[in-house]
Amino acid sequence: MTKREEYEQKTEALILPILNEYHFELVDVEYVKEAGNWYLRAYIDKEGGITVNDCEAVSRRMSDLLDEKDYIQESYIFEVSSPGLGRQLKKDKDFARSIGKKVEAKLFRAMDKRKDFDGILTAFDKETVTLTGEHGETVVLERNNIALIRLAIDF
Repeated sequence: MTKREEYEQKTEALILPILNEYHFELVDVEYVKEAGNWYLRAYIDKEGGITVNDCEAVSRRMSDLLDEKDYIQESYIFEVSSPGLGRQLKKDKDFARSIGKKVEAKLFRAMDKRKDFDGILTAFDKETVTLTGEHGETVVLERNNIALIRLAIDF
């Protein structure tokens, strides 16, 4: 297990009881380096959407725990955020919640000379994701070839 994975797992274990108290959902935890700074981010959600006040409440409680447990050696910035409108689908629960919704997918390797696909998410399993296009055509994407898949934003 990498240091990043270890930090993310420990953070998930610490934040879940807090989120359960508030009836919030943990969407994702990431530990990333951006522009020379390390960031530990928790993405949370709830029915009807998350507010700035929700993020602040979780951040205050979690910051105290992170200071107490002190398992990350590097200096870092802790953030609690909403996953946003174009939320990425990463875990099976994300795919299950998004069945019947329009998604956009970008592939690592072209399939049928294309890397970008969109459509209604109609099925998924451990190896594949199935999308149905606006004209009823079905495309099955290999999960290990998906660089990014997220809910589509229609304006």
